[in-house]
Amino acid sequence: MKYTIEKAEKSTVKITIELNKEEWKGAIDTAYEKTKGKYSLPGFRKGKVPKNFLVSTYGEGIFYDDAINYAFPKYYGEILDKETTLEVIAQPEVEIKDLTAEGLTILATVAVKPEVKLGAYKGITYKKNVYNVTDEDVNEELTRLQERNSRLVDVTDRAVADGDTVIIDYSGSVDGVKFQGGTAEKQSLVIGSKTFIPGFEEQVIGMNIGEDRDINVKFPEEYHAEELKGKDAVFAIKLHEIKAKELPEINDEFIKDAVGTESVEAYKAETKARLEKQAQDRADRELEDEIIKNITKNTEVEIPEALIENQKDRMVQEMEYRLSYQGLKLDDYLKYIGKTMDDFRADYTEQATEYVKSQLVIEQIIADEKVDATEEDVEARVAEMAKAQGKEIPDVKKHMNARQLDYIKNDIIIKKLFDLLKSGNTIE
Repeated sequence: MKYTIEKAEKSTVKITIELNKEEWKGAIDTAYEKTKGKYSLPGFRKGKVPKNFLVSTYGEGIFYDDAINYAFPKYYGEILDKETTLEVIAQPEVEIKDLTAEGLTILATVAVKPEVKLGAYKGITYKKNVYNVTDEDVNEELTRLQERNSRLVDVTDRAVADGDTVIIDYSGSVDGVKFQGGTAEKQSLVIGSKTFIPGFEEQVIGMNIGEDRDINVKFPEEYHAEELKGKDAVFAIKLHEIKAKELPEINDEFIKDAVGTESVEAYKAETKARLEKQAQDRADRELEDEIIKNITKNTEVEIPEALIENQKDRMVQEMEYRLSYQGLKLDDYLKYIGKTMDDFRADYTEQATEYVKSQLVIEQIIADEKVDATEEDVEARVAEMAKAQGKEIPDVKKHMNARQLDYIKNDIIIKKLFDLLKSGNTIE
């Protein structure tokens, strides 16, 4: 087998593979052995027809497709094993250039990891944001805890007020004609949540249990239903129930029941420490993002389309997962926003390109600086995990698979990378 490798545009290479007569015959013989079970001819049991009889009956090309399907992966794999500097990043596009009984020539065009010419990444001054945690921030967390532990109580002695939860029937119409989706019974609605059409909730305020009322609203111009955009509508409302939120009193007993902390002051101290850790993590992430963006901006790299398309695949898949949690399908969502899948993918082009470029930058710096995670690093991380879980190290390790260990190793490498980048620059 002879082959040549030629650089092409957009970080791709063209690999020409030539099989001589003997190699091509070997591939055909292998194809016959692998597929002979599906052939039959008069006078022979199925799978027992000699090769020469099949060739004389159907022609020499009968095994060509199967022979190519066998030969290409075999010889292509041998080339990649030999050419260790060739970092293939996508499946090849295969073209048959020459095919006869005398031999086979295949052209494989494949994307490879591009050359990355890094911009400067040391000796630069960066400003790090500082986020201070105030007593007000802590009190807001306490209020949210109080809200999460609130309960709804029935109200019978007054009219609806802002913040109440009401149970209503409603029936909407435009020009006296009811429209699809505009009718419901025993619907729960939080007044002030702004989940209904603008102006709807405000007009429920002041209603009493058992009261009927007509509410006049106007659908927004950007409303999703084309036939209702900008239309005036009337909703006939009947109020069944009023419920008010009852908040628990904030005291040591409430805190202990809600989160297990002994007192309000202890909870505030724990909360402040947690918020400060979050603030520090946020500032670190923003600084790291800024460093990578700056290096990426000044880096030269020709990104293969295959890498961008692969990243788009992941982004679309992530969107599909998020929608599924809301009970939606991606196809239905695309119809709702009026876009085709091609349009949707095109929207991700810039974001996908920037992400791929930043990843290539990170990988190149790691390679140039020889950043790695040692066995001792991994052992120390596992020990931290064991301590946090209150377990012995062997108990934690025995439940870890290779993928989890790779994740830990990669996380250590990334942390070392950013430690290196921060120490090599000035952080104000």
